[in-house]
Amino acid sequence: MKHFLLIAIMFWSFLFGQADEPNDWADKAHYALANKELLSRGTDTMRIVLMGNSITEFWMDTHPAFFTQNHLVGRGISGQVSSQMLARFRQDVIYLAPRIVVINCGTNDIAENNGPYDEDITMDNIKSMTELAMAHGIRVMLSSVLPCDQFCWNPSVKNVVVKIKHLNMRIADYAASLDLPYIDYYSRMVTPGGALREDCTDDGVHPNATGYYLMEQTLLDMLEKQ
Repeated sequence: MKHFLLIAIMFWSFLFGQADEPNDWADKAHYALANKELLSRGTDTMRIVLMGNSITEFWMDTHPAFFTQNHLVGRGISGQVSSQMLARFRQDVIYLAPRIVVINCGTNDIAENNGPYDEDITMDNIKSMTELAMAHGIRVMLSSVLPCDQFCWNPSVKNVVVKIKHLNMRIADYAASLDLPYIDYYSRMVTPGGALREDCTDDGVHPNATGYYLMEQTLLDMLEKQ
């Protein structure tokens, strides 16, 4: 039920979120208290931040123990596009001084949550987050956009499968050019038609417990190599 409520909020944001930009458009306040509390507990040299959108946020809700046991800090905000994530990257990643940041974004860019999709802009935002992290000595891991063939809150978006495939190829190529790990959730969760496997989702976009289990195994396999 919570997932469907958040989807309704994303649909409302899509309809009315393109007027005047609010003072905290990137929602930097979302994790302000959590960040303060985290830093008050001292430095964790094993800390890993997962930067993302609703897929990351719901992951924390679905399996909080996975985050606690593996020194993971979830910094996902439902509905966000890559430009919003870039705008809050300093507060939610750099100031936390993690060992690693895992960046997962692009779904909501393609879904046109903040206006028409421009793949070059999305890639520029991913590159900017990567460069910011590297400049502060933070190891970067880039991850694929999850498969999807239609956005339930904006079904007017066309060629979703093709857009996701092409963006993932560019993310993987960029990661390879910098010798950065690329976490391929996509290949383990995609159907032959490009959708998210039915056993991995309840709404076609967000993973369920089965989907998150596959993501956890994929992420842990990559982290063990770091």
